[in-house]
Amino acid sequence: MNTIGKTALALAAMAVLSGCGGTAEPAGKGTSPASKPASNPASNPAVTVQEKRRQFESVKADCMKQKGFRYIAFVPPENPLTDDERKRRAGDYEALKAQRAKYGFGVFSSYVHPKGPDAPGNMPDLSEADPNGKVWTKLSSAQSKSYWKAVSACVVVAAKQVLGKKVQSDTDLFEQLAAAGERASEREIDSDAELVELASSMATCLTGKGYKVSGTRPTDLAQRGWREFLDREDEIGRRQREDVPDVPSPTKEGEVKRTFGATLTPTEAKPYLDKEIKAALDDLECGKDFYRVYTPKAEAIDQKVAEEWGH
Repeated sequence: MNTIGKTALALAAMAVLSGCGGTAEPAGKGTSPASKPASNPASNPAVTVQEKRRQFESVKADCMKQKGFRYIAFVPPENPLTDDERKRRAGDYEALKAQRAKYGFGVFSSYVHPKGPDAPGNMPDLSEADPNGKVWTKLSSAQSKSYWKAVSACVVVAAKQVLGKKVQSDTDLFEQLAAAGERASEREIDSDAELVELASSMATCLTGKGYKVSGTRPTDLAQRGWREFLDREDEIGRRQREDVPDVPSPTKEGEVKRTFGATLTPTEAKPYLDKEIKAALDDLECGKDFYRVYTPKAEAIDQKVAEEWGH
């Protein structure tokens, strides 16, 4: 996964599953023809991720039509990687340092630099590109409820037909996808002897700088800083809301932790980002050797999961 945090995978999944270009729920922080695929891509390893996405959307569109709703199969185009992004994915220290010096772990930077093209886990704004936006924005409250219920049901159909996956809803597909990524990371990253040794050294360095380290598994270390500031954002967001408890309930095993975004102006968020940047740079300095090995391995796992799930 991304060394800054495993946000990109989850956001990408939610964007595709919800049929829109942003996250499925803001509080929780080219077009293809609608025709059935000629073969089952779930049993064909040669089918690319992008082709699976097109076939997924095609089945979804057919299903929506059968339920009486207009839905246009939409797959966002893949943008080529920049040189800096390639370097970051390879674990290049200077490239990662430049990113963290501006965005930290990628949490509070979303308030200060909301459209930063090189931000960690950055997702393009597809709200205007997705042709379905012109459909759902014109629906009444009752129609909208029926529409999204149909979308969820059609995701179940597409997941079975295209991916060979049994899911209960669009949310369930997202959760299974996220869980698959976590399992793959824990299985392949946490058992890597070199990474285990490097993670231990990184933890010792961070502790020496005064940072709290609760786990020394490689996946724990890679997520530590991002999770810390995500929890801070969640704490602020919960205090600002009247409809959620100030303290989150314990997360059950296998359950995706739900966090809430805050309402902050760039000026209000800047002090939080400044602290986050310092912590992120310290984290990188202590983990310079760790991230050099961890990042390309994590990216390879990302690709495997994407190939399996088509997202």
